[in-house]
Amino acid sequence: MKNLIIVGARGFGREVYDLATQCSGFNIEYVVKGFLDDKADALEGFENYPPILSSVENYKVEENDVFVCALGTVKWKKHYAELILQKGGMFINLIHPSTKLNTNAIAGTGLLVFMYANISNDCIIEDFVTIQGYVGLGHDTKIRKWAHVSSYSFTGGFVVLEEETTLNTRATILPHVIVRKGATVGACSLVIKHVKENSTVFGIPAKKLDF
Repeated sequence: MKNLIIVGARGFGREVYDLATQCSGFNIEYVVKGFLDDKADALEGFENYPPILSSVENYKVEENDVFVCALGTVKWKKHYAELILQKGGMFINLIHPSTKLNTNAIAGTGLLVFMYANISNDCIIEDFVTIQGYVGLGHDTKIRKWAHVSSYSFTGGFVVLEEETTLNTRATILPHVIVRKGATVGACSLVIKHVKENSTVFGIPAKKLDF
């Protein structure tokens, strides 16, 4: 039996805890040992959760530990997951049993996939991707490492989300569009053409925002 440790004990961490308890491996392949967070009182006022064990920086990986990273911001997900990897930690997938992986869909490691996501034929999902609830991925979608896809988002066929991209809630990406590395798509946006690296787009149709 493995001991699952959730990196991050804030709001998203609490959601990931429930995801962990709803997956088929719970109490069969793993139990939830607790959270890692540098805010020791992050769970103060919340009941029915396992404890915060330590900060990531101070935690010593133990035998039978496995990890998931429950941080909703790509920058910090990557930062803290890499700290655990440097300590020799191993990450697992949490994929909700209601999620559908169609023929030839390929899933990497360290994934979080929430309820009723549809991962269509021949999709490729690389390591440390987060896919929240009710997401629809069209056939041949490719999602590269570290990306975050928020609830109710949709990608058409042959879409590519490059490394460290973020789709916010209800974002829609039309077929054959590429969202380049580090780009962010705003909530409820409709993307009809390629999105440039490290840019933020928003609207219908989505246009670049300058800050």
